[in-house]
Amino acid sequence: MKQNSRLRAGIGVTAALGLALTGCAGAGDDRTVLTFFTWDSPELMAPVIEAFEEANPEIRVEVSHAPPVAEYISTLQNRILAGTAADVFVMGSENKTNLIDGEHILDLTDEPYVEVLAPLNKEIRGRDGKVYGVSVSSWSTGLAYDIDLLAELGYDEFPTEWDEFTRLLEDIEATGVQPYLEPWLAVPDSIASSIGASNAANGVSDVDAFDGGGSFEEQWEETLGRWNELFEAGLISRDVVGINGDQVLEEFVNNRAAIIPMGPWNVTKVPEMNPDLNWEIAGFPQPDGTPWLSGNASPGWSINSDAKEPEAAHAFLEFLTSPEGLEIYQGQTNSMTTTTNFEPDIDEHLATNLAALEEGRVYLPMAAWPRYQDALNLELIAQLQLMVQGQKTPAEVGAALDAKIDQLGG
Repeated sequence: MKQNSRLRAGIGVTAALGLALTGCAGAGDDRTVLTFFTWDSPELMAPVIEAFEEANPEIRVEVSHAPPVAEYISTLQNRILAGTAADVFVMGSENKTNLIDGEHILDLTDEPYVEVLAPLNKEIRGRDGKVYGVSVSSWSTGLAYDIDLLAELGYDEFPTEWDEFTRLLEDIEATGVQPYLEPWLAVPDSIASSIGASNAANGVSDVDAFDGGGSFEEQWEETLGRWNELFEAGLISRDVVGINGDQVLEEFVNNRAAIIPMGPWNVTKVPEMNPDLNWEIAGFPQPDGTPWLSGNASPGWSINSDAKEPEAAHAFLEFLTSPEGLEIYQGQTNSMTTTTNFEPDIDEHLATNLAALEEGRVYLPMAAWPRYQDALNLELIAQLQLMVQGQKTPAEVGAALDAKIDQLGG
């Protein structure tokens, strides 16, 4: 059904890990209840939802949350199987195939609000010319670094070549500061960006590993090997398998880590946590001197095929793609929104991130994989953590992914 005549929706929210009622809905509250499962923090989404409620008081929203990526996808899968999934939830690259193949989400292609989405976002959050998720932005993650510390070490700019990057880490280590810190609880941005750069330089694709034209063992060994050498040299702590993004950010803003991955979601947090820190964002250095970043079209909001309130769900997506909704969401997330109906005000620190998106120097393996994204993503994380701990070689990580594809393919 088209959205021009749809009811508008409004939301109040009390967010928690489980379904939580918005505020205290008293007796006689006969508003339509829309359920929403998100991996953005409830605090981040609250202003968007409040604005939605003000404009459309007929609906209130019950919000549930789980952090990305593995925990969110596992929780969503369990709820779908139990028949308790929310009316609207997040579709990522890791679970797109399962959601589409399982017919768990609606085809949104002909909805008017989809018209404002960028071509890349439609492609990534769809398949075979159809759109299944509303993605209003794209993201990329580079490397935040302490400008003053690098200047003290004699660096006028951040290295773009791998050997220079290694020397920089060695120089930083001599100061007693942690040279580089990154969470490895998900696929690391270092690996994603470097795989993209390697594929581009060598004229290969991850898809080759699925169709018999190549293998992960062959195509990934050199790239994984470079990062593994940094662990073996002690330039990156093996403890990264047990830390999360918030902990990494805290180490950076407190001058205990010199270089960390940085995406739009953390840019505004840095000056709040340490207004005196002088920092910038660079790309991940590569052997050929062309920096790459991890990145992709952002996750999309999808509508449950079994939604209890499909009209309210469509109205919610219509609001999220409106100039009003986009302005609030972009302000909360610092997202690089890409819709045709809103011009975002991008933080100056994100110039490198934006340029990489515009030039196509971003990569996320799961977005390129044609199938098995969820299972293969979990396998990759597990294998990379074993590599970090010195229990697997880079070649063995790739071989494990190849074996997983064979297993999943029967």
